[in-house]
Amino acid sequence: MKEVLSQSLEQRMQLRLSPLQIRLVRMLEMSEPEIEEEVRRELDDNPALEVADSVAGDDSAEESFNETADDMQLADYASEDDIPPYRLGINNRSADDSVFEPVAVAGGGSLIDYLMTQLAETEMSERQLDISRYVIGNLDDNGYMTRSLQQIEDDLAFDAGIEVPAEELKTVYNAIRRLDPAGVGANDLRDCLLLQLKRLPENDSTRLASEIVRDYFDIFSLRHFDRLASMLGVSRESLKAADEVIRSLDPKPASRIGESDADDRTRHIIPDFYVDVDQNDRVTVTMPNNIPDLMIERSFVAYDNGGEPRNASSGKRQSEAQSFITKKREEASDFIELLRMRRSTLMNVMEAIVRWQKDFFVSEDESRLRPMVLRDISSFTGLDISVISRATAGKYVATPGGVYPLKFFFNERVNDEEDASSHEILSSLKGLISDEDTASPLSDDALTTMLNEMGYNIARRTVAKYRERLGIPVARLRKKI
Repeated sequence: MKEVLSQSLEQRMQLRLSPLQIRLVRMLEMSEPEIEEEVRRELDDNPALEVADSVAGDDSAEESFNETADDMQLADYASEDDIPPYRLGINNRSADDSVFEPVAVAGGGSLIDYLMTQLAETEMSERQLDISRYVIGNLDDNGYMTRSLQQIEDDLAFDAGIEVPAEELKTVYNAIRRLDPAGVGANDLRDCLLLQLKRLPENDSTRLASEIVRDYFDIFSLRHFDRLASMLGVSRESLKAADEVIRSLDPKPASRIGESDADDRTRHIIPDFYVDVDQNDRVTVTMPNNIPDLMIERSFVAYDNGGEPRNASSGKRQSEAQSFITKKREEASDFIELLRMRRSTLMNVMEAIVRWQKDFFVSEDESRLRPMVLRDISSFTGLDISVISRATAGKYVATPGGVYPLKFFFNERVNDEEDASSHEILSSLKGLISDEDTASPLSDDALTTMLNEMGYNIARRTVAKYRERLGIPVARLRKKI
């Protein structure tokens, strides 16, 4: 068969984003701190971009006087070597602070470091400390053992070349189980609770709690209290006291190791929008303006108006300089326009959300949230659904009642027959469970019946899904004595 070469003409339509549009999409996804960092990076990289305030600041710097009293006292000394040390001390608090908290805080160490520090204070030999470090390396983030002693013994022999008798390894392992936090080194939840119970002061409640966890843990887990009381031969009051002791234990004893106080203090959310409501229920939206006004640097503007670049040579160097200046000026102009478009887009989206969910912003009642999807905001703003999705991703709004992610306001209708939102049903479900009798919690079937009586036509599997979303266990696990 002969091979034949042929040509054909085909017309096809494709949607392609320009580099400017691609960058705008990326900037829409940025949060407020991220866009501030992007502006700083662009100011460092592009010489054609500068802060508009800096121009006025340079002209008026000589006229302003910002020298403090401390600066004036330091200026009286001939040199820095003559300044007393107390003058150079930094005061990190105000006069009305009730508690002084240092700015610099040491970060938390790892679980291995925390446990090895305790073992170093014991009478262990260097060999036992090496074995201990290997054993501790098999703990997960919650403090549980991930491998058996036999497996660790084999690993030490093959990987580290250390022959460890089973008795010596068990001695080291038991020493680790006596360390803080109580429960570290446990094999499972039951073992973890028993290790913690051994550290508690001995009394009737702790003894009963230990017996329950040791011998009747499965029955206790199923919350069969009547059966448990009958098998133990104790009163419900004694069983309730033991239950409270077990509930006070930590099922993840090592989960907090490695987290520092500094991390807790710096783990906060910076809102991208602020919503205020006045006495007449008028809602206003504002955006933080931490980004300075930007402009094209004056020498690049002068060159655009016919000026010559400084130190420009003739010929090829002149052409290269002209190309560089033009490129940087266009990039700076595009970046300024992108910032304007980003801010305008975000404000349009947030104002549309506020108009749609005005009842919630006025009342701060989650049950007042209306069903709302991306398509609804798209119809309000005229923007594409993908733009709305990117503009709301990772963004937060601060209201008089708290800080909410923008994704919080998006929720679909439960079904096509009702105008009830998922948030409204979640709020009702939470209320029913909070008011239930803890000795006889409501089952999912009972909750479904009650919600149907309230006018919400939903199925039992939907109730179960919403209950799991709220982090509420099944009725059996909610049962209390």
